[in-house]
Amino acid sequence: MVGSPKCCNFVGWTTNSQKNRKSMELTLIILKPSSLQRALVGRVLNRFEQKGLFIYGLKMMQLDETILREHYAHLVDKPFFPSLVKSMTSTPVIVGAIGGKDAVACVRSIVGATNCRNAAPGTIRGDFGMSGQENIIHASDSVENARIEINRFFKPDEIFDYTPAIIHSVYSPDEIS
Repeated sequence: MVGSPKCCNFVGWTTNSQKNRKSMELTLIILKPSSLQRALVGRVLNRFEQKGLFIYGLKMMQLDETILREHYAHLVDKPFFPSLVKSMTSTPVIVGAIGGKDAVACVRSIVGATNCRNAAPGTIRGDFGMSGQENIIHASDSVENARIEINRFFKPDEIFDYTPAIIHSVYSPDEIS
């Protein structure tokens, strides 16, 4: 696990400056092999951008059992864990650091229920999935877990602090100052 990013001005992270986004959160998403295999990557990422969330880090990587045991430590003893590892290592994944006001809750709302069959229409899982395991995407469930997960998958210099040109069209001045 790497240290906290030093470049980001987000809740839960050490910052170099306090210019904008002092109350913004950063959260982790993982576009799972089912996203890649079904050519849904662009459509999934577009959902976050349409909402007004911003991408501050994005990369493709191949997961292995070691990182999956750490990431899914709460599931290691479950009978389905071996099939989860097989699924999550079947192709590379895309990990992303997504930011915005209340980003963790917003992303979770956009993603939908873990079991795609129970996810509401209009959510990523509700629109694109039918499985509990092949459920398209992972999203952090809390600000604290987002920080832990981002540190697990990103080096500090892979998270970028920039001001999106449209930020003033997405948020009112009192939400970003």
